[in-house]
Order: sequence, then structure tokens, then C-alpha cells
Amino acid sequence: MRLGLLAQRLRAARDVPERRTAMLRSAVGENAALLGWAVVVFALPGSWLLPGGLAMAAVELAVPLWAERTAGAPCHPHHTAERYGLFTLIVLGESVFAATHAVRSELDAQSGAGGLAVVTVGGLLLVFSMWWVYFAKPGHRFLTSSREGFVWGYGHYAVYASVAAVGAGLAVSVDHVTRDTGIGAEAAGASVAVPVALFLGALWVLHVRPQRPGALRTLLYPLAATLVLAAVLTPWPVLTIGLVMTALVVATTVLDARPEGRADPRTGRAPTR
Repeated sequence: MRLGLLAQRLRAARDVPERRTAMLRSAVGENAALLGWAVVVFALPGSWLLPGGLAMAAVELAVPLWAERTAGAPCHPHHTAERYGLFTLIVLGESVFAATHAVRSELDAQSGAGGLAVVTVGGLLLVFSMWWVYFAKPGHRFLTSSREGFVWGYGHYAVYASVAAVGAGLAVSVDHVTRDTGIGAEAAGASVAVPVALFLGALWVLHVRPQRPGALRTLLYPLAATLVLAAVLTPWPVLTIGLVMTALVVATTVLDARPEGRADPRTGRAPTR
């Protein structure tokens, strides 16, 4: 795949003179990283795999920034938003699958049915609400420049990591209510609450901040994240988190329906008074 990308980079460098330097830098950086990964995997001793892998991950992340310093990258807002949105949907699906697999395993074992039902309902509310708040605003509205494109792209690492961690946290919560896992209720709740709060923080940066909304809309996501973290102290944290996220969906939907909350279709930003 990397060699195929090299051919495309060289083709673009030949056919688009104003992008030649950026394309050549990309080709050099990406394939130098490929050689670096080969050294890490095949030449370094086992004890060096983790630090070597982290170093190469940093190199991979730095290559686009280095390559595009020469000229602003042309950004296709609709395509970029669609690609990142589809991958978000895939990760959400994997989280649902992880939680469903855990529930099914416990149902087969016929253990903890009461607590399991509460976690299942809360988990469904949570995942559906995460899907709603992510796709509530068309992402292409926020990609108005190459700089915003880079913020969007790198910011999605936090989105993907938090969504995947929610699936793992739901599985932990299922285990906690159905068997003796050796961890406390707070720790089980935190395994869901912390990634959900991270998800809300990432969405605030990527979706809410670019709109320049009013004070109420600006505070909604931080308030929801605070309530999600506080839910760890409740008897049923997953259900409470699901209800908080559902309330966030309702609140944002109501605000968006108000004339003063509707965004300008050209800029994606809410009008200011």
C-alpha cells in the first residue's frame, strides 16, 4: 500500500507543479517511515519494540505537517468529513459489538440478569447518543481551511480512542455486575465515564468551538462531561451516563430548532447577537 501511494505522490509531483515540493516531501517522509518500521520490526531486539514503535508513530504523524509547510494543502471538505465520519461509525459499531458480545456471554451463563438489564439499557442510550451528537452537525461546515483540516484530522485520534474505550468499558461494567471481577463499582463506572468525557471534550473542540455559539451552547458539553464523571458515584453509573447523554441530545436538538440557534448554511456558525 505504501509503495502504491509512492507512485501516486510522484505522479502528482509531475502533473501539479505548485504541489511538487509537498508531494516529494510526502513521498520521502512516508517511505522513510516505511523503512523505519521495517527496522523496528525486524532488526531491533524485543525490548526496543515499544519505544521504537512510539518513535515511528511520532514520525508518521509529523510527515504531513512537514510536507504541507511548503504550501497549503487543498482541502475537500465534504470528502474529508465523510471519510472521518465513516470511520467513526465503524468504531461505534465495534463498541456495540464488544458490549453485545459481553452481554450475550453473560446471558448464556445466566448470571446477574437484573444488573445486566440496567447496564444494557444504559449502554444503548449511551452509544445511540454518541452517534447522534457526532453526526448532528455536517462536518464539512467546519473544514474551511487546511489548518482546520489538520485540527480535524489529528483531533479524531481522541474521538476514535475514546469511542473504542467506551466499548471496552461497557464490557468491564457487564463483568462487574455479573461476577466478582476484583474491581470496585467506582472503577467499573470510571471505565465508561472517562472515555465518554474525553469524547465530549474532543467533540467540543471539533464541532462546537468552530460554530462560535452562545454561552449556553458553549457550556453544554463541558457540563455534560462533568455530570458524566460524577455519575461514577451513583449506584448505576452506566445508566446515569446514558441518561446524561440523552439529555444532551435533547438539549442540543431543542437549541438547534430555535431560530437563533440555527447555523448559517454557508459557514456552519450560529448567528451572534
